[in-house]
Amino acid sequence: MNFSIIIPAHNEESSIGLTLQSLADQTLLPKQIVVVNDNSTDNTRSIVEDFQKHHDYITLVNVTSSNKHLPGTKIINAFYKGHEVLDTNYDVLCKFDADLIFPLNYLETLALHFNKSKTIGMVAGYCYIQKNNDWVLESITGKDHIRGALKAYRKDCFEAIGQLKRAMGWDTIDELLAKYNNYDIVLDETLHVKHLKPTGVSYNKGAKYLQGEAMYKMRYGFTLTLITALKMGLKKKSFRYFKDYIIGYLKAVKNKPEQLVSIEEGQFIRNLRWTGVKKKLV
Repeated sequence: MNFSIIIPAHNEESSIGLTLQSLADQTLLPKQIVVVNDNSTDNTRSIVEDFQKHHDYITLVNVTSSNKHLPGTKIINAFYKGHEVLDTNYDVLCKFDADLIFPLNYLETLALHFNKSKTIGMVAGYCYIQKNNDWVLESITGKDHIRGALKAYRKDCFEAIGQLKRAMGWDTIDELLAKYNNYDIVLDETLHVKHLKPTGVSYNKGAKYLQGEAMYKMRYGFTLTLITALKMGLKKKSFRYFKDYIIGYLKAVKNKPEQLVSIEEGQFIRNLRWTGVKKKLV
């Protein structure tokens, strides 16, 4: 099974080498790794270039964009710069962050899952962060959600969902649309991926407003948005996080930005989410 990997990277000199080394040491090597050096001002570029000297399947793409960190738009724009040069003869396409250390059997295990059924559209492990000299499951990691840091898509699934949305919430929309298109999502609890930078540390208030806006664009409706905001606020132990979610959603209701899913997809998403809520209550 052929794996192609795209890694957007902005000022990742402390971690990109560890990520690439863990991929170069895989029991099943990737067919191609494209690193998109997105306006880095540190040694990210030179570290990747050093890896290129020893691994001919690594490609470096240098692009210039804003230094402002807005989850969704910036990283997916960089992803598509890598996608432009990708060899399209692949079975699985991965979008990985540049601050991960993968277990050596990661890709091989993903392949085992994908080969079980053509209805399996996405597979991943779980992100672990270092805490008190131990690696623990990242607190915002849900048991039924693949983190945006380590997405892997069957090629047919990637095309069926319309590829990735250039907006906050892309890493939720992809799974919802995969299910809408009758693909299954698999998470393997045996795959512990070390996440060197906890999610959200560089998010600003504007970015948190965008999370509420994403709920509107996915046609959640206010009640589901409220439940999601409460859940995330509790996980983050932050009332401000909850408030930013709601403010972002209400601003979107007023301004009416373009929706990211169709009316039919939105109805499917709401039904799916309500089913999940009811199961947890039971």
